Amino acid sequence: MKIDGIILRELQLPLVRPFETSFGVTRDRRILLAEVRSEGLTGWGECTAGEHPYFSGESTDTAWQILLHELGPMLAAESPEHGGDCPRIFRRVRGNRMAKATLENAIWDLEAQREGLPLFQILGGVRDRIACGVSLGIQSSIPELFGIIEKELAAGYQRIKLKCKPGWDVEVLDKVRSRWPAMTLSCDANSAYRLRDADHLVTFDAFDLLMIEQPLWHDDFYYHSMLQKRLNTPICLDESIRNRRDALAAAEMESCKIINIKLGRVGGFSEAIAVHNAAQERGIPVWCGGMLESGIGRAHNIALSTLENFTLPGDVSASARYWKEDIIEPEVTVTPQGEIEIPDTPGRGYEVRFDLIERLTVRKEAIRAFELVG
Repeated sequence: MKIDGIILRELQLPLVRPFETSFGVTRDRRILLAEVRSEGLTGWGECTAGEHPYFSGESTDTAWQILLHELGPMLAAESPEHGGDCPRIFRRVRGNRMAKATLENAIWDLEAQREGLPLFQILGGVRDRIACGVSLGIQSSIPELFGIIEKELAAGYQRIKLKCKPGWDVEVLDKVRSRWPAMTLSCDANSAYRLRDADHLVTFDAFDLLMIEQPLWHDDFYYHSMLQKRLNTPICLDESIRNRRDALAAAEMESCKIINIKLGRVGGFSEAIAVHNAAQERGIPVWCGGMLESGIGRAHNIALSTLENFTLPGDVSASARYWKEDIIEPEVTVTPQGEIEIPDTPGRGYEVRFDLIERLTVRKEAIRAFELVG
């Protein structure tokens, strides 16, 4: 496919409510979008990097520069036929996986539109609906948390995940589990603990958790392996898994029993599929994590979650949980049974609200095919 143009946009969207993790509190999202035009079609990608380089080494601003000056011109100089061509096109740039995923995912969207097929089918998906859970940030009080959990359970969500950190963990988990003894419950530490906390983390076994997500260092397999040997609760690795090789290493070292796949973290659909396949071959279930995406990133997560080994409820929830008004239509909704029904229209399955995107855009740059990399 001939690339006719690439347009980068930054949008600013306020969250419905603040979202707190061990990294800090997020109230607004700077959403970075890539619009890739090819032969009368338009594919969209969303960069999931945060405003600061806390979850990963990337941020909104670093991704913008890499997309504008490196990856965008590289893609504009090529004629990719398949989304899987992008890792080759971008191979000279090390790291910057969230920036790479922004463009690669847009190419997969274009490919699906060109073939007249839903994106999930191009990816190899097998589901017509996916199970949904929710991720709840750290709250100001346990009663406030209870009120939010009650609301999410009433909405049908099949799994509740609580962000945790030292000082907001055992008491919270104990009270939540006592109130809802049969609820599917997990927690996510975002690397807030160290191996010296192992005795403390072992007490989490009392709460019948589906998993403890990324309790230790963001780049570690070895110490997670040591901790998993002491825990009955499965460890789920998130930040540590950057590619297929990491998934294989984690499996070989028995560092985890579950893997969270995030499209941006692994660099796009190609590597996400490779991680999925590696985990499936070794009997490790996976699920799709969220990064406070707008509807474009959410649509991509929905398509990814249809692959066979996504057997656990993911963090792909309704648009209205995050945004007063999303930039796609229809907005993502969840059934009373806690599921999202997969669109069967060509491409990502959701129309982009272009007028709203234009109105929300605070920064815009165009890259065209004649701006080639030397």
